[in-house]
Amino acid sequence: MELNGYLENTKDNEEDLGKNLEALLHMFLLKNPNINAAAVITTEGLPILSAISHRLDETRIAAMSATLLSLAERAIEEMERGDFNELFIKGTEGYLILTQAGPHAVLMLSTTLDVQLGLLFFDCERICEKIAYLI
Repeated sequence: MELNGYLENTKDNEEDLGKNLEALLHMFLLKNPNINAAAVITTEGLPILSAISHRLDETRIAAMSATLLSLAERAIEEMERGDFNELFIKGTEGYLILTQAGPHAVLMLSTTLDVQLGLLFFDCERICEKIAYLI
């Protein structure tokens, strides 16, 4: 996992944040083995922390996630459905899920098709609350 020095706090605070986020994401991934990629990104598309295969470009994934987030927020607003909470995309090989993690961050997940979605959504809500608290 990689922490990309997102917050502009002191170095010690950033290191503590990094350790807390890494531990949080690590435990989340251990509990959910059908997740094959995860990233915490800013709402502007900058990677904060990721557990993504080296085959994938972390920066590109973060930028695409921010684009999807922007489109989803706009659609929700235009259709008068309240505030954005979550985006769920199903592909032939698995799911892509973007979940709001406070006002400044989003959790991006890529999963297999056999993931238990109900449990995953429950776990996503809990980890996003913790991410929002930390950031």
